[in-house]
Amino acid sequence: MTEAFTEILYSVADRVATITLNRPERMNAWSSVMEAETRAAFALAVADDAVRAIVLTATGKGFCVGADVSAIATRGAERPTFAGVTPPPGEAPPTEDFARRYSYMLNIGKPVIAGINGAVAGVGLCLTLFCDIRFMAAGAKLSTAFARRGLVAEHGSAWMLPRLIGPMNAADLMLSGRSITAEEAAGMGLVRVLPADGFHTGVQAYAAELANNCSPRSMRVIKRQMMLAPFQNLSEAVELAEVEQDATRGTEDRREGVAAFLEKRKPNFTGR
Repeated sequence: MTEAFTEILYSVADRVATITLNRPERMNAWSSVMEAETRAAFALAVADDAVRAIVLTATGKGFCVGADVSAIATRGAERPTFAGVTPPPGEAPPTEDFARRYSYMLNIGKPVIAGINGAVAGVGLCLTLFCDIRFMAAGAKLSTAFARRGLVAEHGSAWMLPRLIGPMNAADLMLSGRSITAEEAAGMGLVRVLPADGFHTGVQAYAAELANNCSPRSMRVIKRQMMLAPFQNLSEAVELAEVEQDATRGTEDRREGVAAFLEKRKPNFTGR
């Protein structure tokens, strides 16, 4: 299955939807068209019951080196308005925190995996922070870049990054704007490194493993638990876990998961 877009590619295979940024001649610099098409592609993936995992990656040598510099220069101090943008289909977000410009990705009830195939900076890095898992090609470079462009930490990155890699590591990357390798980012816990040779194949294999061996229902609930955890105390998190665990009783996926384990076979989950 394929869908026609102008600045991205979209395809579905082996229960995995792949959204590929496709402006290789510009190192996939982020544009308004690319943003709209990426959001539309996520909506397609969420609405498609055949899709159980989503990969966000790119063509060429770079993943996304940030916004077009020309667009930043002409925009000046003007602040774009994105309030009221409708998130992709699925469960309604519990708060507006998960319906912002890029945070809607956290509210997608399917695993979202970033396949960072090359250089990533600025808004490109912000996109990956809202993915559940990040793979990066060995030797690729990463930078927040904001402080070196006269900008600030955009799109909630100042909230996300400390929670992913700790306050000091986040301050280092944010305040310095320095470039680091995939290997250093892996040491901070931000990414997992895969060989550059066969990188896309490796990312697809991981996504397919989730899509074909894990319960869609379980992944949806677990992702929601992780999404809500920063806003809960421990007691609230435990209570939610107990409620959700009780809700698995009588579900097809729970019965199938137990049966597949006992029969030592691959599960055939329905998501129900």
